[in-house]
Amino acid sequence: MKFGLYGLHRDRNVDPAVLARRARLAEEVGFESLWVGDHIALPAGEGNPPRLEAMVTLSHLAAVTSRVRLGVGLIVLPQRQPVLLAKQLTSVDVLSGGRLTVAVGAGYVEPELHAMGVSLAERGARTDEYLAAMRALWAAEPSFTGRFVSFSGVVQHPAPVQRPHPPIVVGGHSAAAYRRAVRHGSGWYGWGLDVEETARALRALAETARAEERPAHLGELEITLTPPGLPDPATVRRYADAGVHRLIIELEGIDDDEVDRVITAVGENLV
Repeated sequence: MKFGLYGLHRDRNVDPAVLARRARLAEEVGFESLWVGDHIALPAGEGNPPRLEAMVTLSHLAAVTSRVRLGVGLIVLPQRQPVLLAKQLTSVDVLSGGRLTVAVGAGYVEPELHAMGVSLAERGARTDEYLAAMRALWAAEPSFTGRFVSFSGVVQHPAPVQRPHPPIVVGGHSAAAYRRAVRHGSGWYGWGLDVEETARALRALAETARAEERPAHLGELEITLTPPGLPDPATVRRYADAGVHRLIIELEGIDDDEVDRVITAVGENLV
């Protein structure tokens, strides 16, 4: 089992000194990865803590760490411009020495999508097309024609360190998300599921994989999960037995004065 830490882009961690200190602490105690989320403009009055923009935060984390992997997840793909995003992700992969993992989702916060010029109805189609456009750019294909994005006669340099591109993990609990993960992802990301819910989701993924044609070069799906709360060692073993490869520990709900202790404790007892 690999362990990631989620949430250093939010709350008290937006202070650059706190962010750097906790990122280095997590790296030192053995976390495999640090993950930041992607919300740009959330509805007012719905528990909207301070949060840093995901790509900027990843760039900063790349500078203040040296070994730990860096994950963005879930990036709300339909509200991003894919030509620019491909360049940003490549830049983080280069600056981090090939430590980036990209987890994508279609999004669900309608006011946020609308603020970024995207309708809820077209989010799935945009997600699939944007993935294809970014893969074309990473493969140095000079043209792409789609419904939402097209380009011709352009390329991006440098290429990502990880070839053909950083690992793409697909998040979401819908049938469409399962199909997207099977067809395009190196992994699948589930959020807030207990062991039983995880087992059901993985059965649905397996059924989807039997019905869809998964490209051979993608290999086995790596399963990443953020559990509800902090799991004890016995629960970690149950997740592993269910087929989970990585657990990402969420900092939300943990008092700020307890965060350092929790990071150290997880490192000592689980990692």
